[in-house]
Amino acid sequence: MYIRKILIAIVIIGLIAFGIFGYYVYNSIFSSNTDFDAKEEIVYIPTGANFQTVIDSLRPLVKDLESFSLVAEKKGYANRVKAGRYILKSGMNNNELVDRLRSGNTPVKVVFNNQERLEDLAGRISTQIEADSVQLLESFNNVDFLAANGLDGKNALNLYIPNQYEFYWNTSAEEFRARMKTEYDRFWNENRRKKAEEIGLTPKEVITVASIVQKETAKVDERPKVAGVYMNRHKNGWKLDADPTVIYAIKEKTGNFDTIIKRVLYKDLELDSPYNTYKYKQLPPGPIAMPDISSIDAVLNYEDHDFYYFVADVQNFGYHKFAKTLAQHNRNKQEYVRWINKQGIKR
Repeated sequence: MYIRKILIAIVIIGLIAFGIFGYYVYNSIFSSNTDFDAKEEIVYIPTGANFQTVIDSLRPLVKDLESFSLVAEKKGYANRVKAGRYILKSGMNNNELVDRLRSGNTPVKVVFNNQERLEDLAGRISTQIEADSVQLLESFNNVDFLAANGLDGKNALNLYIPNQYEFYWNTSAEEFRARMKTEYDRFWNENRRKKAEEIGLTPKEVITVASIVQKETAKVDERPKVAGVYMNRHKNGWKLDADPTVIYAIKEKTGNFDTIIKRVLYKDLELDSPYNTYKYKQLPPGPIAMPDISSIDAVLNYEDHDFYYFVADVQNFGYHKFAKTLAQHNRNKQEYVRWINKQGIKR
């Protein structure tokens, strides 16, 4: 009888211990273990990170790191950390946290446009993916890559078509560049290449002209008309006489791309630079900025008209007055010069 009571007591104690252990295990796995008020928080795990890096990243967001570590070890995550961008939701338990970090790498929307130089592009992209600006710029300027794709330092910007793209945050510089080459080839489909051939330009030349159109007008609906002016000049063997190319030439010569130039002076037109289209008939050796798709398509589908000149319209800001003759253009230009002098804009 006494032995039976002992056995019963042992069983009861065992059940209690098992219950306590089970409760602890349940809490460790299935109870909420987040410690933030927002609906979600984002965690970035860098390439090459170990489990301690993960712990350090989670420290401000997780209540009990010890229980999280236990679950992570049991599920084999501690030895198989994966880089990426992970969205953690408030109320997640350890099981959910580990599953998210193990297979929930979420992509980011990478957006860029209107960059003047590869340096600017590298800086813009580095704020959106893991690769830093130095790595990106080295990748963009890789001599072997440029040569293999018929590019050089002057026109390498051509490769990057402005748009919104989806990438994983832990994308490397080389992976980003390779994706952009794929997107470039996709953009220059058979239809666009055929249009470029019909207007007598290569895709590279189209982008160069489009960059000038981009700088001339911010009005998308006016771009085909502006492109028509430049194509009229180009087809007739004229110099393009484009102010934005002179501004770019000044910036390139001084090395100061942050300077703001609102007015081109007559002395600027004498600047000896292949970008100065007042001095040379040839198209510039590359784009003076990254043109939007709307500017590229504006060149490919330029408006067929008889205009050869245009100047800013001071009665309709943002747009331009177009002219067929130099005499008409000079009258329009006088109105603009009077306005700009009145504003006190000297440079």
